[in-house]
Amino acid sequence: QVQLVESGGGLVQPGGSLRISCAASGTILSTNPMHWYRQGQGKEREWVATVTTGAYKNYADSVKGRFTISRDSAKNTMYLQMNSLKPEDTGFYYCNYAGLWGKGILVTVSA
Repeated sequence: QVQLVESGGGLVQPGGSLRISCAASGTILSTNPMHWYRQGQGKEREWVATVTTGAYKNYADSVKGRFTISRDSAKNTMYLQMNSLKPEDTGFYYCNYAGLWGKGILVTVSA
């Protein structure tokens, strides 16, 4: 059974940077895509970014140019580097693989 565990969240000031991680335990296929989603207070969960092996990466328009998704297949770990953070980026961030979800990690962008 694959388990996904997010880490690295916290409080950051507007304009700041943060990197969050998603470690997968169990057997995962490096050829399957992994995704980041987020959910702000009172909002629906929304897709943020997707990464597969190789060069394919895709981003929501709201984070394009500010966030970078990456993946280390040897470590079964996915990352999300978030730069130029805005208060509207605040929320719980979840990783997703093959329909499975992590428990989420809170990112708060506030002065």
